[in-house]
Amino acid sequence: MSGTLYVVSTPIGNLGDVSGRAAETLKLVERVAAEDTRRTRALLTHLGIDRKLLTKLDANVPERIVEQLVEHLDAGENVALVTDAGTPSVSDPGSALVRRAAERGITVVAIPGPSAVTAAVSVSGLVDGPFLFLGFLSRRGEKRKRAIRRIAASPEPVVLFEAPARIRATLGELAQAMPARRACVLRELTKVHEEAVRGTLVELAARDVTERGEFTLVVEGKGDVDVETDVDIDRLIGERLDAGDSPRTVADSVSALVEASRREIYARVLELVRARDPD
Repeated sequence: MSGTLYVVSTPIGNLGDVSGRAAETLKLVERVAAEDTRRTRALLTHLGIDRKLLTKLDANVPERIVEQLVEHLDAGENVALVTDAGTPSVSDPGSALVRRAAERGITVVAIPGPSAVTAAVSVSGLVDGPFLFLGFLSRRGEKRKRAIRRIAASPEPVVLFEAPARIRATLGELAQAMPARRACVLRELTKVHEEAVRGTLVELAARDVTERGEFTLVVEGKGDVDVETDVDIDRLIGERLDAGDSPRTVADSVSALVEASRREIYARVLELVRARDPD
C-alpha cells in the first residue's frame, strides 16, 4: 500500500502561526521534501521534531529526485512537502512532485494554513470577490511587458509577489501603465516589522520603499479608475510643490513616473503654481 503525500503549509514569518495539524503531520511522516532543508530543519527543531529524513526539493530539482520521492511513496512512506514559507506549489516548488504522485494514484492531502496571498488580500481592502494571482513577474523582456499590460487590463484585483531588489522598478512600471490605480504594498507579513502602505500606484512609486523583506502587492482591478488619472497627477504635483521642489524638479520626477511627456507635466505644474498664487 502506498503512502500519502501531505502538502503542508508552514508559517510565512511568525512561527506561532503553525497549525496543530501541520505540526502533527510533520511529526508522523517518515520524510519531508523541503525547498530549503536548513530552514525546514529550524522549523522542525522549533516544533521539537528531530532525526527526520529531509530531501531537498527546490526550483531546480532534478527529475531523478522527484522520481525517488515518488518511489518512497510507492513503497509506503508518508512524505510531507513544505516550502520555505507558506503553501507549497503557490509560486514555490512542489508542483512536479504533486503532479507525479497524483498520476501514480498516490493520495495527496492538503494541510492548509498560512499564505501570503490570502493574508494580503484580507488586509488590502481592495478585494471583494474574484482576484487574479500572478506570483512573481518575469524580470525583463516581452513577457514582463505582457504581464504589466495584463494587470492594467484586468477587471479583477491582481496579487503579485516581488523581491526587495525589484520592488521600486516594479512600482515604477506599474505607475507608468496605470498611475491612478489604487494598490497596497505589504512587506514582511506576520513578522515584527510588518508594514502595509496604501495609495495610488503613482503615489507608491514616489515613496521611499524599504528594500528589505518579502513583498506582496495587491493592485485594484481596472473598473472606472482611469478617469481619475489627472486628479492623482495633480495631487502628486501638489505634494512635491508643498515639499519645496522647484517646478522643473517636479516636472522631472513626475514625468518619470507617469505615461506623459515632461513638457506636458511641466505645463501642468506651471498651471497649478499660477492657480496657487494668482498674483
